[in-house]
Amino acid sequence: MKKTISLFLLLFIYTLSFSQELLATVQVNSQQLGGSNQQAYKALEKSLKDFINTTSWTGKKLQNFEKVKSNFAIVISEKDGNKYKGTIVVQAVRPVYNTTYESPLINLQDQRFAFEYVENENLIFNERQFSGKNLIDVISFYVYLILGYDADSFQSMGGTQWFSKAQQIAQNSQNRGYEGWAPLNEPKSRMILIGEILNPNMAQLRSTFYTYHRAGLDNLFNQDQSAGKKIIFDALMQLKMYENSFQQNYFFNLFIDNKSSEIFSIFDSNNNGGLVMNDLRQLLMVLSPKNSESKWSKWK
Repeated sequence: MKKTISLFLLLFIYTLSFSQELLATVQVNSQQLGGSNQQAYKALEKSLKDFINTTSWTGKKLQNFEKVKSNFAIVISEKDGNKYKGTIVVQAVRPVYNTTYESPLINLQDQRFAFEYVENENLIFNERQFSGKNLIDVISFYVYLILGYDADSFQSMGGTQWFSKAQQIAQNSQNRGYEGWAPLNEPKSRMILIGEILNPNMAQLRSTFYTYHRAGLDNLFNQDQSAGKKIIFDALMQLKMYENSFQQNYFFNLFIDNKSSEIFSIFDSNNNGGLVMNDLRQLLMVLSPKNSESKWSKWK
């Protein structure tokens, strides 16, 4: 597989058990605000990094190599006293067995991110109630979302307990005066995303997600790649059941967007083990038409 499909390539030690804590980097960008106080943003960056990496999200104590590598990038666009508005990009990757390649689990941009923050304040997570300032709530929601994605990739439906935590945070945060949580009339809201993930109708996508990673990618780098490719091919073909309903599904479209380059690279060769690539090509042209010319039509 081409190295260019890696979100970032890092050396890692692989573990057969799925990770349940994060090893996160955090960037806070305030360039849009001009000459504002940079010290406050550096303090926010450090506070968030410490908060994400030192909070016990699962109750398990793990070595760094067991944790989920992730990144939180925040771009501040507005400031009014201690109130901020901006965008947050959330990314996470998963190691692939017997390689240095890391597969993208999630890569999303949330443009409805408003919060309050006082420099050097303590950030403490309480899953039972809304924090009152939205910062802890949004970050904690995405932490549990990442943990859920990671667990789902190592065990079938293994992320349900962490997705349920994210859903509880979303429920606590509704009707608190902050955008991004509404279950209706707010496309790509956090509540809509987590509701779709836990919807029984999306069980096949979650099953595909597990098979794609654990039985597919983790066996793709053997000398004979045909078995791994066949598993990934069959798993993706199972998504045909969504071809008439995927358009407005945030969860489904995140999967396709995050995996399109990787999927293309897996099958971008003359050695696909006799797979009927036209079947997968036609399906992905329906599920991801924006990639038809740049990716799917280029398969041999």
